[in-house]
Amino acid sequence: MNNAKRILLTALLLLSCAAIVLAQQPQFRSLQASQKASVMQTIGVTDVTITYHRPAVKARPIFADAPASMEERAKGDATLDNQNERKPGEPIVPYNHVWRAGANEATIFQVSDDVLINGQPLKAGTYSLEAIPAKDEWTLIFNSDAGQWGAFAYDPKKDVLRVKAKPQALGENQEWLLYTFDPVTANAATVNLRWEKVSVPFTVEVKDVKALWRAKADALIAANPTNEVFPLNAASAYAADKNWDEALKFVDQSIKTKETFRNLSAKATMLWNAGKKEEAMAAADKAIAKGKEDKVDTAAFEKRVAGWKGDAK
Repeated sequence: MNNAKRILLTALLLLSCAAIVLAQQPQFRSLQASQKASVMQTIGVTDVTITYHRPAVKARPIFADAPASMEERAKGDATLDNQNERKPGEPIVPYNHVWRAGANEATIFQVSDDVLINGQPLKAGTYSLEAIPAKDEWTLIFNSDAGQWGAFAYDPKKDVLRVKAKPQALGENQEWLLYTFDPVTANAATVNLRWEKVSVPFTVEVKDVKALWRAKADALIAANPTNEVFPLNAASAYAADKNWDEALKFVDQSIKTKETFRNLSAKATMLWNAGKKEEAMAAADKAIAKGKEDKVDTAAFEKRVAGWKGDAK
């Protein structure tokens, strides 16, 4: 190896060591007036996460028309959300101009699956969330540039979705900006942006929760053909809905992959609950035999089966 190669390799080694040392050092964190927060809600099997910074009212005007002194600083609906240019008495969030829907970095809206926002489709992904507030109607913007600071580099060409939302008056002051999910149903959640005396709700809906769950379950099971637990979990989910045909289909798939006391006893229980009592007793005997063979504690299940026999008399 010549000297040039030795020098290059040594330099690369030193750089790698330096990177490792820097990565291990504690990170300095600055105090922030608008502190970071995150809220997450699962809808079915879909995660919805909002990450934002929480400015305070601090007795300042928040939502109002932009005075002429502010309008001169922006073209069209361009953002006026710049504390370095804001003069005393000017509103923090002037109407009809883009707002970052928080403070500091752009507010981040993330969904793990495709959803509907106020009935309009939004693909799974990570977006910046901006808003154009107005007195009677807001425009909520989901933009593909999730890494921007504030809305200073906001580019409407990168908008993925815009929806309208109706602001509502709050009876009491909300001092710190707050995002909540309320109410929540089996397939939807209402996001509420609350600040000062204004609340702006919008809905996030999963079009077909059960179909999405089934698709994910099928994909997981297909990707893990030697795992007997995943189809058993799917069977349990269908059993909870008393869909015995699907439950038994999946539990048989689990048993076919690998017989265990757990899946055999689960099948016996499902058969019993489905009213197939003779099949249930036969499956129970097989489960108990397998449990004893594998030295599994079968006492609780045997007690349950004894109760079945009593009920069958």
